[in-house]
Amino acid sequence: QVQLVESGGGLVQAGGSLRLSCAASGRTFSSYGMGWFRQAPGKERAFVAAISWNIGSRYYYADSVKGRFTISRDNAKNTVYLQMNSLKPEDTAVYYCAADDYGSASPLPREYDYWGQGTQVTVSS
Repeated sequence: QVQLVESGGGLVQAGGSLRLSCAASGRTFSSYGMGWFRQAPGKERAFVAAISWNIGSRYYYADSVKGRFTISRDNAKNTVYLQMNSLKPEDTAVYYCAADDYGSASPLPREYDYWGQGTQVTVSS
């Protein structure tokens, strides 16, 4: 069982940056694939970025965030990060991190076994 707690959300102006963190409980964090998803009001949950269990092995990014967002993980700290630069108003959403028992970096929400409660990111124009 893994518990995930996101932090780092907030209000930022367009063009600004935020770094989200997701702290995980459990001793097997390094074996999980980790993903970030977001959900804007009235929209479905959407994939943002994912990283496999083996650091540097596999990354995926949504086309809408490529070149602006970077996912990383620190297995010693049981934490995954999402560095968000050049933020746009359309990035406004609740951001969720998720963990996948299989260890892969999947863009599909159904592949993830554990979810955090989310952190709000609001980008003003």
